[in-house]
Amino acid sequence: MEGYKIVTDVPVRFSDTDALGHVNNAVYLSYLESARVDYLRELLGAKKIEELGVIIARIEIDYKSPAFHHEVLSVGCRVSEVGGSSIHMDYRIEDKETGRLVALAKSVLVSYDYAAARVVRVREDWREKMEAFDGAA
Repeated sequence: MEGYKIVTDVPVRFSDTDALGHVNNAVYLSYLESARVDYLRELLGAKKIEELGVIIARIEIDYKSPAFHHEVLSVGCRVSEVGGSSIHMDYRIEDKETGRLVALAKSVLVSYDYAAARVVRVREDWREKMEAFDGAA
């Protein structure tokens, strides 16, 4: 997938679909989450989810075409911007077989210290890795 170095393939399960037979809009959040966790684990080397220290502040999704049971979706994920305490991510969801565009999405993550229960600055080593990997500034 052009422009995305980390892509996660997600098979559409029957339980992901609604009464009309296409993927329910809410399920796309879990597809984005799978790609986001894969991205952060791969880029930052985290072994456990607790090591990531981020929370979601915002997500927006533009649906382009429906997805159906038995399709496999490819979800590309990249960092577009790193702020003081925020990480902006872009996503692209395509049908793996045909390349048909299914959805585009954006999210904002906030770097968070769970022990102190507060927002913190993005770690400098994370910033450097994301900027080097995706060219995010």
